[in-house]
Amino acid sequence: MASKLVIVESPAKAKTIAGYLGPDYAVEASVGHIRDIPTPSEMPADMKKGPFGRFGINIEEGFEPFYVVDPDKKKKVTELKRLLKDADTLYLATDEDREGEAIAWHLLETLKPKVPVKRMVFHEITKEAIQRAVEDTRELDLDLVNAQESRRILDRLYGYEVSPVLWRKVKAGLSAGRVQSVATRIVVERERERMAFKVASYWSVEGKFSTGAAPFAARLASLDGRKVATGSDFDDTGAVKKDARALDERAATQVAEATIAAAVTVSSVSEKPYTRRPYAPFTTSTLQQEAGRKLGLGSKAAMGVAQKLYENGYITYMRTDSTNLSSSALDAARGQARDMYGADFVPESPRVYGKKSKNAQEAHEAIRPAGDRFRTPAQVAGELRGDEFRLYELIWKRTVASQMADAKGSTATIRMRADLAGCEAGELAEYTASGTVITFRGFLAAYEEGTDEPAQPDKDGEARLPKVEEGASLDVVDATASGHETSPPARYTEASLVKKMEELGIGRPSTYASTISTIQDRGYVRKKGTALVPTWLAFAVTRLMEVHFSRLVDYDFTASMEVDLDEIAAGDADRVAWLQRFYYGDEGSGPGLSGLVSDLGDIDARAISTIEIGDGIVVRVGRYGPYVEEVVPKGVDPATGEVTDETKTTPAPKRATITDDVAPDELTPAMAREFLAAAADDGRVLGQDPETGRDVVVKNGRYGPYVTEVLEESADDKPKRGKAKVKPRTASLFKSMDPSTVDLEQALKLLSLPRTIGTVTETTTGEDGAETSVEVPITAQNGRYGPYLKKGTDSRSIETEEQLFTMTLEEAVAIYAQPKQRGRAAAKPPLAEFGEDPVSGKKVVVKDGRFGPYVTDGETNATLRRGDEPETLTAERAYELIAEKRAKGPTTRKKSAKKTAKKTAKKATKSTAKKATKKAAAKKA
Repeated sequence: MASKLVIVESPAKAKTIAGYLGPDYAVEASVGHIRDIPTPSEMPADMKKGPFGRFGINIEEGFEPFYVVDPDKKKKVTELKRLLKDADTLYLATDEDREGEAIAWHLLETLKPKVPVKRMVFHEITKEAIQRAVEDTRELDLDLVNAQESRRILDRLYGYEVSPVLWRKVKAGLSAGRVQSVATRIVVERERERMAFKVASYWSVEGKFSTGAAPFAARLASLDGRKVATGSDFDDTGAVKKDARALDERAATQVAEATIAAAVTVSSVSEKPYTRRPYAPFTTSTLQQEAGRKLGLGSKAAMGVAQKLYENGYITYMRTDSTNLSSSALDAARGQARDMYGADFVPESPRVYGKKSKNAQEAHEAIRPAGDRFRTPAQVAGELRGDEFRLYELIWKRTVASQMADAKGSTATIRMRADLAGCEAGELAEYTASGTVITFRGFLAAYEEGTDEPAQPDKDGEARLPKVEEGASLDVVDATASGHETSPPARYTEASLVKKMEELGIGRPSTYASTISTIQDRGYVRKKGTALVPTWLAFAVTRLMEVHFSRLVDYDFTASMEVDLDEIAAGDADRVAWLQRFYYGDEGSGPGLSGLVSDLGDIDARAISTIEIGDGIVVRVGRYGPYVEEVVPKGVDPATGEVTDETKTTPAPKRATITDDVAPDELTPAMAREFLAAAADDGRVLGQDPETGRDVVVKNGRYGPYVTEVLEESADDKPKRGKAKVKPRTASLFKSMDPSTVDLEQALKLLSLPRTIGTVTETTTGEDGAETSVEVPITAQNGRYGPYLKKGTDSRSIETEEQLFTMTLEEAVAIYAQPKQRGRAAAKPPLAEFGEDPVSGKKVVVKDGRFGPYVTDGETNATLRRGDEPETLTAERAYELIAEKRAKGPTTRKKSAKKTAKKTAKKATKSTAKKATKKAAAKKA
């Protein structure tokens, strides 16, 4: 029996480490945190009325948090305590960062071990590293615990104080957060820049010249000594800088035509050495950026893949902002570079990189391949697949390249003078051509970093130029004029947002992925391709924060909090004093959080949720989503816009819902008026229903185009409400239908739904055991989630909308003859199949469920996480998901049992009260 207990966070890590330590060690996973600060509603009744009742934190006495074991982790805690009884030593082997240190501390506080406790730390999961870690342990670092606890308390106070303000002033259910609110502001500010941006047009001229060899291209740089404007010479208002001249089509065409006939000579030739140095090894931030640029992985997906690589012993710890490499890693990288590319590609001494980001911590190494000797991508190709292999290859290339030699070359610039005698646009033109020639690739032989910046149409590229001398004559092969438009600042992608947050010092690298995921889940940001587009809701929330909580979304203030947390982690600052200043404020720092939220009377909710578009059009964020509004001034005729009578009342504003696919910078006043016109439109009349004589119209609604019948009410009829109100028949158009071409015949078919396909005979058994045969109809209906069949209470999905009209009774009966699977029409084959689960011994498969794909061994079902794809899911990841779900236990049953117990107790109390009342009444009588 094992005599030493090692506790790590994840089952996958536990499995790998157990193989390295042998039978004397029991390695178990806590599956993350085992306890946390509960929400006030989940606190014990006696605690709700005390000092912890408001936040789960006693803000009056040292900001003491109240912790409880997560209900889902009680079974896990019991298991750990059982294992601890048979152990003579406890090793807490969670990650060596603030979060990992806090998990270790919570385990210590909950398990209360009576045996020696050792803090075991490692940065990679290899046999050598784990065995070294067992021998070289340390004490628990309470300063790191204090820093994590301070952050947790800070985020609880921030969210619980500010989020309710958003509920009251913007929309219910919103949330605010120390990092998420600032990240949202960054994305909104970029969209504001795009909305304010004025597009400018300009023309350029490109000439092709030759010395008798292959022609080369050159760009028109100046006319008569004045610079010719390129895209970078315009500001956001569309104005050109004073020292530049913007060419129009006419001038550019004149210059191009004159150049073809001109005499061109070389006015100068310059050449200078070119040196390019390799990039530092990956940090968490730079890994997320490159994974986004080169692999198309979002931040959360990239970190999920990196987590698997780390836990399975392929890379070092993936949450780090250090660019340091250990001496053994330096030797490994230099050795592989020498073996694969030659001695000339490796500098004489190792490269050491300094930190570049704010608040960088140097405790860990950079992210690199694990081990004292790196495995090449070719060596792991048989073990890794899909994104795991691609990310490992990226990390290996970056690490090896970081220790390689500089790329060398030369950059040449040729300036040419063209005499355009008689040209109206200008008589002296200067063209320039630049080109870089790499003579020694150095680290570029292994790796080249991607870029977030879009390619500029007028930017010189790298090209080889011919050898020419000053004063030499050139032949003009061709000259062409091209038109261009300036582009607004590019929207942030996940990669560029991570880069921006790191530059500002906001948040920690380990939180970037969850922050970006959170602002999307909260509805503040949506993705359009790879771009992050803020919603109108984000505009309203950001404006409220900027106007009334400006300090909380100030970039420098948010970054300073990270510095303060670092000081607490280093033992240089007092946790309680820092939280006291943040929450209550002081003379030096101004009002604290409690003071900021105490007076909300001056917040104008309507103004906060109003965004001006221009030309009398505004966007308002309402309870049911954003809409455009045009307010007609008092006394103005809405049809003509003319002032008729200023004594008249202001007419009701025109309003229309905005569709979700319109980005804020795309919504112009003209587009807004199109929405308003469509909303005011009573629809296109398709004709009359022959049976009812009612008009049938097609309209555009919030959820897409639909057809409906027009009901006419008599003037004598009283308005009817509720169930008495007659509602028109309405039906959504099929996806294959176009509202501009749909006709009456198609509309009437849609309005005829649901269609009764036929009836089947069903046998039911009564309470007396007698069997009865009844006829049950099967209908075809179109619902919110697509077309389906219905027989009594049994619904089955069907494949296409057209089947609503074509399906026969025999086909419907065949569908119902198949076993039902979570609301699906028929059982579907697995999306992927793996081997046997290590615990249950049963085959593991991936299936498509009602709420998305999930893995199952027939006993335990586990939904795939974001970033897990059925096509690329590995067997190890599938086993891990099932193990995590199995460890949590049947939480749903526990909850339902609690609810049942509460209901039973409530009924019993009511029954007892009624009996007592009857007895009292009887005594009085």
